Amino acid sequence: MFPVRCFTCGAVVADKYEEYKKRTENGETPKDVLDSLGVQRYCCRRMFLGHVDNTKEIVRFSKF
Repeated sequence: MFPVRCFTCGAVVADKYEEYKKRTENGETPKDVLDSLGVQRYCCRRMFLGHVDNTKEIVRFSKF
């Protein structure tokens, strides 16, 4: 689950995550994708570069 806002500056970053994920999976470099999406602050860039998607592992332990 990707955070809605940057932990440091509070800028909204979640609206760019799906595009970032799709483009990096297609082989573009994270630097180029973040530059084109307009993510300039290093604290916001950290949110994308440091994110690890654990959703599939969390759902595995769900009781529903």
